[in-house]
Amino acid sequence: MNILIAMDSLKGSLSSIEANRAIAEGFLQASSEFDVQTMPIADGGEGTVEALVLASNGRFVDTVVTGPLGKAVKARYGILGDGTTAVIEIAEACGLPLLTKEERNPLLTTSYGVGELILAAIEKGCRDFIIGLGGSATNDAGVGMLQALGYQFFTKEGALVGLGGAELKNIVTIDMHAVSDQVRNSRFRVACDVNNPLYGQNGAAYIYGPQKGATVEIVKDLDEGLRCFGDVVLDQLGMDLQKIPGAGAAGGLGGAFAGFLQAELESGVGLILELACLEEVLHGVDLVITGEGKLDGQTSMGKAPAGIARLAGKYGISVIALAGDVSEGNSSLHDSGITAYFSIVGGPVDLEEAMKPEHTRLNLRRTAEQIGRVLRMT
Repeated sequence: MNILIAMDSLKGSLSSIEANRAIAEGFLQASSEFDVQTMPIADGGEGTVEALVLASNGRFVDTVVTGPLGKAVKARYGILGDGTTAVIEIAEACGLPLLTKEERNPLLTTSYGVGELILAAIEKGCRDFIIGLGGSATNDAGVGMLQALGYQFFTKEGALVGLGGAELKNIVTIDMHAVSDQVRNSRFRVACDVNNPLYGQNGAAYIYGPQKGATVEIVKDLDEGLRCFGDVVLDQLGMDLQKIPGAGAAGGLGGAFAGFLQAELESGVGLILELACLEEVLHGVDLVITGEGKLDGQTSMGKAPAGIARLAGKYGISVIALAGDVSEGNSSLHDSGITAYFSIVGGPVDLEEAMKPEHTRLNLRRTAEQIGRVLRMT
């Protein structure tokens, strides 16, 4: 039997590669006759760089950029096997994990480092970009990123604005003359699985601000800034960012990419699976093992396991999904093409304990071995 293992990461526990390896060990422990291959997978968030670099035989590049609070941070991006396509996770430069809970304040945080990552890749000859938008700590409408790329934003006094979401309401003039031809001629595809507008009750500040440290008062302030910025962009550049579905993603970075950099905002899992050439890999496969940290109603709405299942379904390939937590009554999981799903947790256990990497690794290996033993009986 030919088995493809394509797990998304179990966030806070194991990476996609680590999860795949544990499952492969379990199957081979059940029978050495299984033909097992693994493929790292992501949905546009954590693990996107790793998945695409490994799938394309590309390379990782380590650099230093401006972090969300202006301090230098180490960041990694990837260059795919073609040598001209860069893949960037914005969380490497402005992600929540870079801050302590006490440091989170989207009035202050900036996406400037994302622009620096883009410039670093341009210097290495990249002109095509794949961007993963997940996990930002910012709400600056992508202005920080644009500032790094050469866009200039001025106050009514003619001074350059500073960094952070608090500065948005001070912007009255936009100047693009300092933007290089390399930036203007670059092409961007952005993994974006939300349709939130830039501002308003369903916008970036109200929906995502609280998890980034915003109080009720800060959310109102940020939303006002996003609205003011959107008005200035519409008035001076003729771009209505508010009408772009997904403009509110990653604190407004979605709007900055789509409006200023003419990016395509695409389904994250669809984009990643296309670039990883999963459909080609599926040829000759008898069974797919996939999964993530939690399987629930959201899984069927753009998450990696459902995307993989739908693609496998085109070829009549059965799909088993594994997860640390499985919500009950998820008929939508079967509707998305998942043949069967299992929790890897063997019994009552504290969440923090269950998420320890060594426990997750053991549980994946054990569950895979038991599935393998059943398959060996058929």
